[in-house]
Amino acid sequence: TQTAGVSLTAQQPDNNIVRTAIEALAGVLAGTQSLHTNAMDEVYALPTEQAAALALRTQQVIAHETNVVHVADPLGGSWFVEELTDEMERQAESYFARILELGSGSVLEGVYAGIDNGFFQSEIADASYDLERGFDSGRRLVVGVNGFVSDEAPELPILEIDIDVETRQQKRLAQTRADRSGDAVEKALADLASAAADANANVMPAVLDAVCAYATEGEIIETLVEVFGRYRETPVI
Repeated sequence: TQTAGVSLTAQQPDNNIVRTAIEALAGVLAGTQSLHTNAMDEVYALPTEQAAALALRTQQVIAHETNVVHVADPLGGSWFVEELTDEMERQAESYFARILELGSGSVLEGVYAGIDNGFFQSEIADASYDLERGFDSGRRLVVGVNGFVSDEAPELPILEIDIDVETRQQKRLAQTRADRSGDAVEKALADLASAAADANANVMPAVLDAVCAYATEGEIIETLVEVFGRYRETPVI
C-alpha cells in the first residue's frame, strides 16, 4: 500500500500537486497494490471539492496517460532500486533484532518492553530531530520552506464546515438516545465490561452487541477505559 503526498507543506501549497504526482508515480513504479493521493490543501483542512478532484485526476493521469500500469515491474533489475530495497531490509532486520533482544527472544514481549521503556518513542523522537536538523541546516531542501521561499501569502480556498452540521449531528444523537432502550444499552455495556475483564474472551462480539443496542462510541470507549484504564506515555528526556 502506498500513500502519496505525505510531505505536504503549508508554504506554497500548489507545490503539493507536484509532490503528490511524483510520489504517486513512484508508488506505481514500485508495484503498489493500492494508492491514495492527498489533496494539496489537506495541510490546512479537509480538502475542497476541487482539490479532491485534482488529487483523483492525478491518479487517473498516471493510470491512463503514462502507460506505466501496463508493465508488471517497470523498475525490475535496477541496481539502485534493488540496493535501496536491500538497505531498507537490513535496517528493518536490525530493529527486529533489537526488539527480540528486548523481549528475550519474543517479538511480542519486546514490543511491550519497548513501549514501557520508551524505546520506540525515543527512536521516533531522534529521527524527527535529525530530520529537523537537516531542514535547519539546509542539508535537506524543501521547496518553499527552506529554499526558494516567497513572502506572498497563498490565496487558497479552504473548506469550512458549517456549524449546522454539528447541530444536526447533536440532534440526531439526542434522538437516538431518546428512542433506544436504556436497559438494553446498560446490559450490553455490562457484558462488554465483563468480556474486557476476561483475558481469554473475544471482546469484539460484545462491542458489536453494544453497537446494535445503540450504545454510543463514547459509552463503549468509556466502558473499556474502566477496565483497561488509559495509557499514558512516559516522556523520554
